Amino acid sequence: MDRFVTANGLQLRYRDEAGQRQQAVPLLLLHGVGGRLDVWDGVVAELSADRRCIRCDLRGHGESAKPQGPYSLDDFVADVAAFAAALGIDRFHLAGFSLGGLIAQGFALAHPSKLASLSLLSTVAGRTPEERERVMQRLALVVKGIPGAHFKESILRWFTEDFVAKNPALIEAYAARNAQNDPAAYAAAYRVLAESDLADRLSQLAMPSLVLTGEQDQGSNPRMARLMHDRIAGSELHILPGLRHSILIEAPKLVAGILRDFLSKHP
Repeated sequence: MDRFVTANGLQLRYRDEAGQRQQAVPLLLLHGVGGRLDVWDGVVAELSADRRCIRCDLRGHGESAKPQGPYSLDDFVADVAAFAAALGIDRFHLAGFSLGGLIAQGFALAHPSKLASLSLLSTVAGRTPEERERVMQRLALVVKGIPGAHFKESILRWFTEDFVAKNPALIEAYAARNAQNDPAAYAAAYRVLAESDLADRLSQLAMPSLVLTGEQDQGSNPRMARLMHDRIAGSELHILPGLRHSILIEAPKLVAGILRDFLSKHP
């Protein structure tokens, strides 16, 4: 059931789900840019029977508040801290996808004592000059504010050809949902994704950490995943064969299984 809470001066939509066998330490899930909390549906369906899963629409997304930009990575980190405090959660596992993974990195650096573990899914760190140029080109398309244009340009970066061919209705539904994004808020959030990079600070992290991405993910590629793995001491790395960016949608059971195994080692 959807609920709303005020955090950092913003009204945020969230869901708090748990089965009868929930673990003591909850799992907080952060979605990617242009997404919303329901991108975690498939993963939560696999995990919530025995773990409390909490997810929210980030600022500028879904049914949460959409303040005027610009946004900063620190804004998103402060939102997460205030959100957890508003729910009375002192310590939790944190998993972030794409922009959510970048926010999770920032949160882990700012509030390490609050995290039982950190999971970074299909996220970015250490972009090369060429990769920075490409993401700035994508930002320019988003800034133009043509509803759905960025999604249409990105379908085959996000999903495999086979998945697109077999799931036309799902792709259309996600395209329609993407087109509903507030253009200014979407651009403000995408700029944070495009311009932020915490690679030089990742060696400061010491909590149990998981890094995973799709083998064919172009924007959050295996090179970046290996860089994060190398810089976060003791981290666990998974490169998912044949998958691209949208692993939460295309392979939720696989992702949930990896998360479940990882979290079971760090209760």
